[in-house]
Amino acid sequence: MLPERVETLIVGGGQAGLTMSHMLKQRGCPHFVLEQARAFERWRSERWDGLRFQFPNWSVELPDFPFCDADPDGFATSAEIVDYLDAYVKFVKPPGYCGVKVTGLRRDEARKLFVAETSAGSILARNVVLATGPYQRPVIPEALAGDIDLFQVHANAYKRPDQLPAGAVLIVGSGASGSQIAEELSRAGRQVYLSVGRHKRMPRRYRGRDLSWWLREMEVEQTPVEQRGPDTTLPLITGAYGGHTIDFREFAAQGITLVGRLKAARDGILHFAADLRESLDYGDAAYNAFVQRMDGFIEQRKLQLPAEIRAQVTDLTSIADSMRELDIRAAGLTSVIWATGYTFDFRWIDLPVLDEKGEPVHDHGVARVPGIYFLGLPWLSRMNSSFLSGVGADAARLADHIHAAARSRQPERLSAH
Repeated sequence: MLPERVETLIVGGGQAGLTMSHMLKQRGCPHFVLEQARAFERWRSERWDGLRFQFPNWSVELPDFPFCDADPDGFATSAEIVDYLDAYVKFVKPPGYCGVKVTGLRRDEARKLFVAETSAGSILARNVVLATGPYQRPVIPEALAGDIDLFQVHANAYKRPDQLPAGAVLIVGSGASGSQIAEELSRAGRQVYLSVGRHKRMPRRYRGRDLSWWLREMEVEQTPVEQRGPDTTLPLITGAYGGHTIDFREFAAQGITLVGRLKAARDGILHFAADLRESLDYGDAAYNAFVQRMDGFIEQRKLQLPAEIRAQVTDLTSIADSMRELDIRAAGLTSVIWATGYTFDFRWIDLPVLDEKGEPVHDHGVARVPGIYFLGLPWLSRMNSSFLSGVGADAARLADHIHAAARSRQPERLSAH
């Protein structure tokens, strides 16, 4: 049976919820964790077989629990990450249940507590930590709505090349998932069309060091959210095939057809925006700016690092200006993979903690309703807030906040009334 009342309820038993449990346990704060499915369900069922983690093994670490691997410079498979997270569950030993979904959250003003409605009953809590993560509801645009006869799947349900019917594949979205899946399908012999949007490509390695090393040494990953700026585009990196720098020009040279943003589909014809060149230039500008930043850091610190040989850039003039339309039948196109990301789904929260878009409103994880907290979201307080290696600092700070609030109150017990 679920407890009737808890001091702190943690909603979500993934990396953020587990880390929060660990931090509260260290401070002697009673709490309870609820996870709607199996622990790390998205890592188990919403990742493709060939996925490789974006960060090298040496940089993967949850609080007090480093990732141990024989190849520190390698990139873990999703199965290896799941094994690591399962081991972290045994290490933390969180009090809680899996398979219990929270379906509603409201305030009981009379008792000055929160009421969490769940699939197994209701729970009263003084504090609630919402650690459900950013990957809640897949985004699938309606550009191909109608009678287009194509196999369509979001990246979270793609598993392997032979899952798709024979024929060419269009991948909509050129972030980390879309890029890695495009490369996998191309290597499997598929004709791949990749719809490229605005991106920030980064060097996988530079001057003999991995990008993760640079982010840590230059303290870029500690950039506070206040300095984030208006551009929310994520860095584009991959750990696939040993880890390499993503350059869409190289993708084109290897046979992947690049197109602009997908605009619409009419009468069996796909229509693309004339923005491919602009997107590629934007990615190049981000790459070059970061290289300059690294070179400046090297000069400032007088680091002795090997010189970098810059690769020859493939000319894409003809490709970037060629394709605005694609005849589905003539191209032999049979499948579309939507690598278009996710959106929040907090519709079950009946509290004034969301904006008009349904996104969390908070100050470094502390909501404007006292007792409500968010954890594990991108840029919660810093760039690395949603990283395995970064969630611990946010969890520790929120645990301190909860602990301090408890100490400031008169000693009391939650009554049974």
